[in-house]
Amino acid sequence: MMKTFEFLLPTRIVFGNGVIKNVGQEAKKLGRRALIVTDKGVLRTGCIDAIKDHLTGSGLAVEIFDAVEPNPRDTTVQKGAAVAKDFGCDLLVGVGGGSAIDTAKAIGVIVAEGGIIQDYEGLDKVQKPIMPLIAIPTTAGTGTEVTFWAVVTDTERKFKMSIGSLLMAARIALVDPEITFSLPASMIASTGIDALVHAIEAYTALSAQPISDALALSAIELIGQNIRPAYANGHNAEARYNMMLGSMLAGISFGNSDTAGVHCMGEAMGGLYDSGHGVCMAICLPYWAEYNLIADPAKFVEVAEALGECVEGLPVMEAAQKTVAAVWKLCDDLNIPTAREEGLGEEDFERLAEAASNN
Repeated sequence: MMKTFEFLLPTRIVFGNGVIKNVGQEAKKLGRRALIVTDKGVLRTGCIDAIKDHLTGSGLAVEIFDAVEPNPRDTTVQKGAAVAKDFGCDLLVGVGGGSAIDTAKAIGVIVAEGGIIQDYEGLDKVQKPIMPLIAIPTTAGTGTEVTFWAVVTDTERKFKMSIGSLLMAARIALVDPEITFSLPASMIASTGIDALVHAIEAYTALSAQPISDALALSAIELIGQNIRPAYANGHNAEARYNMMLGSMLAGISFGNSDTAGVHCMGEAMGGLYDSGHGVCMAICLPYWAEYNLIADPAKFVEVAEALGECVEGLPVMEAAQKTVAAVWKLCDDLNIPTAREEGLGEEDFERLAEAASNN
């Protein structure tokens, strides 16, 4: 099919082991007063101290906002924006998983625009560019360092809002695989599945296009080959490198295609019950794949092949089903909890379905 499409990548990427040491040199080109946005878990690893030293060593004044929580809340964004204004910062440095980097983006929106973050829910409600943002991911999962979206929980509605605008994109993403070496195995599993979901949804979405397809398939292959070794051995440098690369490619892909039903259902679960984002994605992925593969079985066959499944000689539908089997097996190998273990029962399904339909 000859398709007309656009491809956008507004963020400059610096990728590789040790690139975090460049943060000071990059930051001084963008501002003089930096607010580091992170969470207390990342703070405890010591990497924030190193980043702060690089920034101050390059002549920047630095403040730290470490109140970010999983499924970051609208109230946290407002608190962070108040800190940013009081400090007079002209540069944001988001360090952490998707929660920290999304919070940094949202803080930038409030400082630039005023109001509350609910005012900007949806696409292109932001009219003013945020101050420069350096994104430093500490997990191989969210891909938010290379997208122009942020997800923030509306605490009153118990709903995860999506805010999207090219004016929110990070100026630079410093993607350093070595920073993931301190992650526990459970975090490798949940964030890695999140990255895989990004790639599979981007590849099978109605808005998929040739460049996003190529990136998504590459991401699926990288993640499929490396997530188990990374999970089994936290210091497997090659596996961690490839997981970080796969996550980033998946982020670029879904930023130019879309996510789909897994995120609609998983974000509903996270918003209502505050379950971890990656775990929600992992719980929903196999059910979504089984339901949707009939819509484009040929693409699901290619997903199965990228995951290392042998499909030679199989009828198309049987080969497509290999994707479902592969993701079930992966979730089992990574000890992903079930929906029931997360406290969800059949009595929750109607409420979850209603919330998912609004995503």
